[in-house]
Amino acid sequence: MSHRMESVSKPADEAPEKQEGRTAIEVLRASGVKSPERIVAVRVDGVLRDVSCPVGSAEDVAPVYLNSEEGLDILRHSAAHVMAMAVRSLFPGVKVTIGPAIEDGFYYDFDYERPFKEEDLPAIEERMKEIIREDLPFSRKETSAEEAIRLFGGEGEAYKVELIEDLGEERVSLYTQGDFTDLCRGPHIPSTGMIKAFKLIKVAGAYWRGDEKRAMLSRIYGTAFADPKALKEYLRRVEEARKRNHVKLGPQLGLFNTYEEIGAGLVVWHPRGMMLRYLLEDFEIKEHLKRGYEMVKGPEILKTELWQKSGHFDNYRENMYFTTVDEQSYGIKPMNCLSHMLIYRSRIRSYRELPKRYFELGCVHRHERSGVLHGLLRVREFTQDDAHIICMPDQLNDEIKGVLAFVKDVMGIFGFEYELEISTRPEKSIGSDEDWELATNALKRAMDDNGLPYEINEGDGAFYGPKIDVKLKDALGRKWQCATIQCDFTLPERFDLVYIDQDGQRKRPVMIHRVILGAIERFIGILIEHYAGAFPVWLAPVQAVVLTVTDRNTPYAEAVLSGLNAAGVRAKGDFRNEKLGFKIREAQMEKIPYMLIIGDKECEEEGVTPRLRSGENLPFMKVEDLVRRVQDETRRRG
Repeated sequence: MSHRMESVSKPADEAPEKQEGRTAIEVLRASGVKSPERIVAVRVDGVLRDVSCPVGSAEDVAPVYLNSEEGLDILRHSAAHVMAMAVRSLFPGVKVTIGPAIEDGFYYDFDYERPFKEEDLPAIEERMKEIIREDLPFSRKETSAEEAIRLFGGEGEAYKVELIEDLGEERVSLYTQGDFTDLCRGPHIPSTGMIKAFKLIKVAGAYWRGDEKRAMLSRIYGTAFADPKALKEYLRRVEEARKRNHVKLGPQLGLFNTYEEIGAGLVVWHPRGMMLRYLLEDFEIKEHLKRGYEMVKGPEILKTELWQKSGHFDNYRENMYFTTVDEQSYGIKPMNCLSHMLIYRSRIRSYRELPKRYFELGCVHRHERSGVLHGLLRVREFTQDDAHIICMPDQLNDEIKGVLAFVKDVMGIFGFEYELEISTRPEKSIGSDEDWELATNALKRAMDDNGLPYEINEGDGAFYGPKIDVKLKDALGRKWQCATIQCDFTLPERFDLVYIDQDGQRKRPVMIHRVILGAIERFIGILIEHYAGAFPVWLAPVQAVVLTVTDRNTPYAEAVLSGLNAAGVRAKGDFRNEKLGFKIREAQMEKIPYMLIIGDKECEEEGVTPRLRSGENLPFMKVEDLVRRVQDETRRRG
């Protein structure tokens, strides 16, 4: 049963099954549909159904093919059922929980007497292949919830019983292949033999229903594709992603580390990582100042009463930390907006001053569950390139478009393509329906004015307003959420933000919450993987390393190093009494852009022979020419 398919009873909008006696696939075959052997499911009146469901005429049914997005999703969900069947046959006593299709694959969570290991995967794969060769049909059955509870209870499947009880439905649907029955809404592929290309990827731990107080389960991840060629390409990308993994590259390159003694989700920046942060933050500051932002800074703890006033306490406190000072409760800030509003409110503002654009590289803390912490991508302390634009309602469109232009400029510098989506009002939120409609329409209008395509992500906005989410794509085509633009009519009301208009009347401004890179930590993690640690020259913590051939070259090499540093080139020296080839290999492992070889010729002619980290050798050149080359690449952000 998948998260996506938790309602296992018949959907409310599903049309009653037609009783003419012919299945969907029979009707489609009779109509001469193209490639019926590639059809995994059908749409009947817009609802996904199994190919075996009864239908009327071919006009009532639309085929869903294996290589379509929906088809792959169904294939992967079916592969998850096959995996669960294989695990249960190999590991008696295992409890089967939830197994959804996810982006690029599937997983299933199991409760067993011991955690599963990577070494278990080959045997599970082999058993899955046997099940696939048997070409077992997937059959759907509807039954009463009581009967399903008796079935799963008799098998000792307590997790399934809990799921059925929580659904509160009178009837549920079950899917069976061979001797394995699972609770599921479906649909599924016609039979196991349709799975032609699959692979189990890894094992991880996961709490039951994501609750740290519940049982720790073993999660097995896998993937499936329409054909072996697509699977091979995917596995190639997975291997490339493994090589680029920032959790390994970060410590290897001397950028950052985490330490158990300090605590989970807390990052320690080493010298090179701190230099990378400085370069990124300095770039950010200059880009913001160019666009009329003013730099501000608020404290990291604010009285709890303020968080109650803003709505964070009621809507966000499970993600916050609190402390007590002099018997006064304080909230450690998870966001920077409150201080920015108080800065605005510190005096009366005229309409002539607007918009006000406040920018802060603000350190925030959020209580993330230990199970989701991961390297730099999910941490408990991070710095946001946070800004709040407070403007008149008639300035809102231009300001949103200005932020979108800012995002475009910055993502272009790093070579990122990106997609856009608008996230609408969540169930847990504050503010009136009217304000939410105004804010959502403002975001849509700015996107439409710029001719930007976007998707709607229903119910995923911030609790105080809708937002535009920017999902960038890295060198491997993976998507990452970074920049966001949130439109807020509610907090200006709660904090009584006003301006005096040209007629001397008090009016309410609108506030835009926005980040460009998002969390600096997360963005650096993405950059490490995007560049595979080989940062462009302008971002490289060390731009050049001076390498000596012999000890007698050291005095001149030291003078070269001193001159490079004085000229603003970030350089280091390696004057150890080691073979040159060894030192070059080390520099290449550190992904330093330039290796400057100093031998007898370089000493005599007062120059350097550069070697690039790609392995390309450049001709001998004067030190000042090398400096100009590095400075030019830095200016061009190359």
